[in-house]
Amino acid sequence: MAGSGAGAGSDTAVTSASTGGLGRVLIELRDQIDSFRFVLDVPGADEARAAQLEIRNQLDDYVLPRLRSSGVPMLVVLGGSTGAGKSTLVNTLVGSRVSATGVLRPTTSSPILVCHPDHAQWFLEGPLLPGMAKVPGPAPDAVVGDQLVIMQSETLPAGLALLDSPDFDSVFEDHYEFATKLMAAADLWLCVTTAARYADAQVWQMLRRAKEHGATIGTVLSRVPQGAGSEVVEHFVEMLEEHGVGEAERFTIPETKIEASRLPEECVEDVRDWLIGLAESDERRSDVIRDTFGGVLDSFRTRVPELAKQVEVQVELRTALRSDVEAGYATALAELDEATRNGSLLRGEVLARWQDFAGTGDLVRALHVQRSRSSRKANRRRRTPARVRALKSALRAGLESLILAGADHAAEQVVTRWRDNPAGREVLLGGHGAEANGARAAALEHASPELARRVTRAVSAWQDYVLELVRTDGVTKRSVAKLVSFDEEALSLVLMVGLLAYGTSDVAVEGGTSAVPQRLLKALFGAESLRGMGAKARADLRSRIGMLFDEEAIRFGQAIDAAGIPDETTAVQLYQATYNLEVAR
Repeated sequence: MAGSGAGAGSDTAVTSASTGGLGRVLIELRDQIDSFRFVLDVPGADEARAAQLEIRNQLDDYVLPRLRSSGVPMLVVLGGSTGAGKSTLVNTLVGSRVSATGVLRPTTSSPILVCHPDHAQWFLEGPLLPGMAKVPGPAPDAVVGDQLVIMQSETLPAGLALLDSPDFDSVFEDHYEFATKLMAAADLWLCVTTAARYADAQVWQMLRRAKEHGATIGTVLSRVPQGAGSEVVEHFVEMLEEHGVGEAERFTIPETKIEASRLPEECVEDVRDWLIGLAESDERRSDVIRDTFGGVLDSFRTRVPELAKQVEVQVELRTALRSDVEAGYATALAELDEATRNGSLLRGEVLARWQDFAGTGDLVRALHVQRSRSSRKANRRRRTPARVRALKSALRAGLESLILAGADHAAEQVVTRWRDNPAGREVLLGGHGAEANGARAAALEHASPELARRVTRAVSAWQDYVLELVRTDGVTKRSVAKLVSFDEEALSLVLMVGLLAYGTSDVAVEGGTSAVPQRLLKALFGAESLRGMGAKARADLRSRIGMLFDEEAIRFGQAIDAAGIPDETTAVQLYQATYNLEVAR
């Protein structure tokens, strides 16, 4: 900006990178961070959500704006505990009352940013802190809301902007969120605490967070008492070293009288000289901006992979839920295999229709002594007997009921497993309210309403397939073929009964009608041909049932997807984004 006094050196250290691939890579990283949610409440999830939000906000609020902007002043954010004197320090540095002070705590409700008039418009309309509303000052003493108040001051050099943030130990949760958000947007974070409060855990938590997030740090220890002050200062310095921030610039302000919301000028002389010295030197200001910007990017080397590890925890749970679905339907398919081998289907209506067919002569009439070709053609044109149609219908209905019962059981088993699993319960709940939650679980624990129609089509198609097998693969033994022809549909039913009611064609069943299918089929086709047809028919039936169950299982996969649990590609993309950032730098 013309007349800004902030030379090109302050931004070329950072913004020159935007002409290459770094800007694109950072946008991709931001989009990737924003593309998923930690849906499942597992240990570490709350911390991961907070870390995800902090990284995304820092990219939006600081990294991308700083990368794209030129000629913008160094932003110094003052953060600290309640009553530490941040607002008083800002007022003193500016030389006028721009931020509210008083005995009521917390005093600063909305953050106050003070800058040279040349930059006021950029802070009001520029990309910095895009999620916050920005209003021009002066503002009332107790502005409330998520907004940034922009004040102008000719006293500040054009290369410097001061931001008085809410107290990070405020009783108001949104004040803490503002404080951490603004800290992450600072080129330089100035931690202000008092001789009485410097040992508080939250002070060191914030200092540690600032360091981990790449900020350049300065500290101000205020209200240092006369006499015993040196001991307090020494202990404060020791604690800075212990917490790994011993390199931070350190300033002290003695306990003194405050007038007109300002400190005596001599109390802030060292702080003012340091800040103005940084702001007015292109090289020093550039160093601070570059160090902070680089420190933030350095922090992503660990912060993003740590986020990816938490994603992997969610992915493992997602995989476990899918395994529950696969296990439920695989068990049901195995149970159906057994049910179609052990004769349990030959009951009730099916048994009655089979006995009626086999014991009244229709089975015998299905075999015809060969007389002439015209006789065989007449036989093909012959209408299917009513008992054949009734047996086919009963077999179809029995098999349909068996499949539907298996699907119901599988769905019930999956829902039961999910209810026993905290992650599964969250998927069943889905976060859409109690009424919808109950409806989702109720819908999933039974077969889908449209399954009956699909099962009817599948079983009918299987019966047609068995009939085609008899026509194409059912080569009659030569010794038998000279004497008899057979009704293909009737024989296909006998093959179905043999498969579904008596197991494989190799099973020896003695006596009564139970031996009829095997004896008749072996007599007609021979053991080898019958074995081949039986294997094909059973494999085809299993495949059709498997496809039906796979379609049913899709509902559970859709519930997992609807819950928004990250999949395995998410963590991979985060690791890749970290690598891409290193390459782009």
